[in-house]
Amino acid sequence: MTHFIKKVFGTIKGFFFTVRCPYCGRVIEPNKSCCNKCRKEFPEMPLVRYATGGYICASPFPYDGIFRRAVLNFKFHNCGAYAELLSHEMVRSIKDVYRDRKFDLVTCVPMHKDTLRERGYNQAELLAKECARLLGIEYADLLVKTKKNKTQHSIKAAERAKNVIGVYSPIDKNLIKGKRILIIDDIITTGSTLGECARILNKCKCGEICCCTLCTSLLI
Repeated sequence: MTHFIKKVFGTIKGFFFTVRCPYCGRVIEPNKSCCNKCRKEFPEMPLVRYATGGYICASPFPYDGIFRRAVLNFKFHNCGAYAELLSHEMVRSIKDVYRDRKFDLVTCVPMHKDTLRERGYNQAELLAKECARLLGIEYADLLVKTKKNKTQHSIKAAERAKNVIGVYSPIDKNLIKGKRILIIDDIITTGSTLGECARILNKCKCGEICCCTLCTSLLI
């Protein structure tokens, strides 16, 4: 019955809304997360990196080509709805790389309130909530960004670790303590941002911390 309801809902959704491939913009069927042509470019295995501090990070895509285009549209061209489609591949990577791990909470790298007001949404939060829904794990806002620093992509790689120090704070230490946490972001480049978020959570005596991003930058 559940499968039938989902199928009916998908048909209704497809009738009223045009669904486009987040990687190329082609119209796709409402039950698909991308077009067949783009699917052929997907890496067979997740890409694994380590954020600052040695925290493992899984990503389904390199930050290049159609995947870079998808991220830029998602972040800067009012395509927040892509989160539902993009998160499917993130979950695939999570289940592959972290198949022997269990998480209590999914959270995201927070955005400063001024930046959030300008953009209208935090792309990392949208991805994290979709990943949490697909995984059946609770989502929680665990950190707040209290300082508006320079954007990481605007400064040299060597300066990025220093740029994120002291900009994040825990919201509720009691919620963090003892929890196994999965942190979500859109891109990992040097790993400084994810590493700093993980460091703050670790100071609150959480359990294991792992990370997942949509893309990983192979060239720093």
